[in-house]
Amino acid sequence: MKSKSLRLLGCVAVAAVLCLLLAAGPAAAQQKVIKIGTIFPLTGPVANAGQRCQAAVQTAVEIVNGQHPGVKIPLAKKGGLLGGYKIQLVHADSQGKPDIGKAEAERLLNQEGVWALIGSYNSSVSGPASLVAERAKKIFMCGASSSSTLTKRDLNYFFRLAPTDATESAEFVEVLKWLNQKQNANIRTIGIIYENTLFGKGAAGEAKKAATAAGFSVVADVPYTPGATNLNSEVQTLKTKNPDALFGAVLGADYALMVKTMKQANWVPRMSINYCSGYQDPIIAKQLGKDADFFMGSNAYTPQFASLLPAVAAVEKIFKTKTKGVPFDGDSIQEAVAVIVLAQAIEKAGSLDPEKVAKVLRENTFDSPLSLGGKVQFAKGGQNIKAFSIVTQLQNGEYKRLYPAELADPKAKAVFPMKPWDKR
Repeated sequence: MKSKSLRLLGCVAVAAVLCLLLAAGPAAAQQKVIKIGTIFPLTGPVANAGQRCQAAVQTAVEIVNGQHPGVKIPLAKKGGLLGGYKIQLVHADSQGKPDIGKAEAERLLNQEGVWALIGSYNSSVSGPASLVAERAKKIFMCGASSSSTLTKRDLNYFFRLAPTDATESAEFVEVLKWLNQKQNANIRTIGIIYENTLFGKGAAGEAKKAATAAGFSVVADVPYTPGATNLNSEVQTLKTKNPDALFGAVLGADYALMVKTMKQANWVPRMSINYCSGYQDPIIAKQLGKDADFFMGSNAYTPQFASLLPAVAAVEKIFKTKTKGVPFDGDSIQEAVAVIVLAQAIEKAGSLDPEKVAKVLRENTFDSPLSLGGKVQFAKGGQNIKAFSIVTQLQNGEYKRLYPAELADPKAKAVFPMKPWDKR
């Protein structure tokens, strides 16, 4: 009798489970989800930057998926896409390594079934990862990678938001000429230090091209291995050559190491200007303290740009909840822009057909209140032709806007030459 009762209870339990599954089936089928994969360096020497890029994407997705009437950017009030679709993120860690980034792109597309990819901060990772997306005819949105070669590959599904190293090299040379004219700087010679990667080598090549075309002499060409434990020989080479100006393509913790090594060697050039790199990282700037002062670099955003980009404040408030209060920097904010622009393209296409969405991206101009350009427009190959940055100089921990003149802080003046270490 006992055995018969147990069998009956078992049958009831199975029936209940089946009923629950049948009831959940239609609900699951009705879920409208757009899965997007992110690939960033969440560990390794540029982990801080990668984690902020991921947080920026999460911030933008939170805004697109919800309703945020106080946020003045496209789609903030709508509450989803295409009549109820929500974006769901699937994250991956490239560790800043090209082979791992490529493998993660394959996993996200083939196993996780993501609809598009966003990433990857390091140009050397964005390159192979985006080729995986291109072969699968999936969209790859690239916020921050700056190697100019990425948008010279004639890809159909690759779209990059940031300015290129070629654009920034030309701007840096204009800054040298401006200093020579306005402050009698007499800058004639240039040194370059760069990581030995797609990003670094590309930036160095563009720097040489722009500098020599403008009549400057490149007297030091110093590559290094990213993640190096010391940069003593590299800095000593620079000190020996003693260029008037130093161009740096040095990411993350390597940038902090470079500055500390220069201090140990008791040497600074008369001017040092840096591509996106570790210069614009607010955590690194805080860690370096006074030692970070008087270095220059390009920025797409810092909190000192707030008056130029009033829409950022409400978005940054959400972002800071994910970063323990650390604000946007130029790299992370461009990853947020990548999401917002992709979402606008999906809405405009009225479809999740990647080809239709890519066509919209290629043929339209998008409002972008989080960008200095105010708009985003992609040229053939995927480069945002509205992208630009402002050259700043760190003074007392603040990024002072110096160039171009029309966007400069009227109260700011470049400190030139850089103050020697023993005079600070």
